[in-house]
Amino acid sequence: MTANDNRRVIAVADPAALAEAAAERVLARIGANSGRVAICLTGGSSPRQLYQVLATDAYRSRIPWQRVHWFIGDERFVPADDPLNNMGMARRTFLDRCAPAANIHLIPTATADPADPDRCAALYEQELQSFYGADTLDQSRPVFDLVLMGVGPDGHTASLFPGDPALEETARWVVGVPRANVEPFVPRITLTLPILGSCREMLFEIAGAGKRAILTRLFARENLPANRARSTGETVWLVDREALPEDFGGR
Repeated sequence: MTANDNRRVIAVADPAALAEAAAERVLARIGANSGRVAICLTGGSSPRQLYQVLATDAYRSRIPWQRVHWFIGDERFVPADDPLNNMGMARRTFLDRCAPAANIHLIPTATADPADPDRCAALYEQELQSFYGADTLDQSRPVFDLVLMGVGPDGHTASLFPGDPALEETARWVVGVPRANVEPFVPRITLTLPILGSCREMLFEIAGAGKRAILTRLFARENLPANRARSTGETVWLVDREALPEDFGGR
C-alpha cells in the first residue's frame, strides 16, 4: 500500500503488533550490517512499546550491543534526568540495561547555555560528524542504518514543526528550536531533514484513533513536516488499525 512515491504503508492490528513489527525491522537492519550500526531513536509516546520489546530476552539476545550505536532524532531542552527527556525514556526502558555507555549518544543539554539550544545543537552536530567521519553527507553512504520517527497532531516529526524555518535548513545537521508548537512548550534540539533522511530505512510508528485525523491529512499529501521526511533508502510507515484513515482501510 503506497500513499506517495517513497512511502510504504504497512497496516497492523494494534499497538502490540506494531511494536513487534517495528522490533523485527530494527533487528533486520542491524543484521544487514556486519560492521558498526547506527540507529536514530525518537521520543514521545510512540516508541515506548517498541523499546519495551527490545528489552525482552527474546530480542535483546539477538542484538550485537557492542557494535550498535544509538542516537536521538530530537531532544527537549531539559536535563538528562528530567522525565521529559526523550533519550532518558529510552535509557530507562532498555538502553542502560543493554547498551555500552559509550554507544549511547545523548544530545548534551546539560553542557550548553540554558538560554541557547543552538549551542547544544552545534555540539551534537560535531559528535555526529565525528562518528560519520565527514562534515558533508554522501548519499551513497548513509549516516544511519535506521531512523525511527513519529507524527504529532499538527503533522510535526522530530521537532520539525509546521512553518518553522528549520524545515528549510540544508547545511546544518542539527538546529535549536526556540519554541515547540505542542506540549511540552520547551525549546528543542532537532536533527534536520537532510540528516534524518541519510538512512537506509526511515521507520514511522503511528498508533491510536487520535492520529487518524492527521494521517488523513498526510495521506492527502498536505505540505506538512512528516510528509517531507524521506529516507535516501526506504521509508516505511507502520500504522495500526485504529489510526488508519477510512480511505486506507481504517474503520
